[in-house]
Amino acid sequence: MKITVDRNVVELVPESPRETEELQLLWRVMVDCLRENKKMVPIGEYIPTKQNLARFVIEGIPGGKTEWSQHKADEDHTYYCAICNKYMNVHAGDAIPLCCGREMERLD
Repeated sequence: MKITVDRNVVELVPESPRETEELQLLWRVMVDCLRENKKMVPIGEYIPTKQNLARFVIEGIPGGKTEWSQHKADEDHTYYCAICNKYMNVHAGDAIPLCCGREMERLD
């Protein structure tokens, strides 16, 4: 995917058929001709040397249903979903929650 930024305009140009399908899906989720369009808001940080991944949440779309992983929490701690920002308190020995298709992360 080629990304071009010109002041306040961002252009996304797909470079494969798969990326074209993904951009079309994103467009359909974001654009509502009859109501207000959705907004994408950044989550967390983007530091390429740490993790070359940028995350955004789409406002107005509910987060995923919480399920539970096979991993257990070592101690009482708060876990969060970096995709939808859901928080959950987990007690020692309880399963770590899954949200938005992945295991929730410990909140430091």
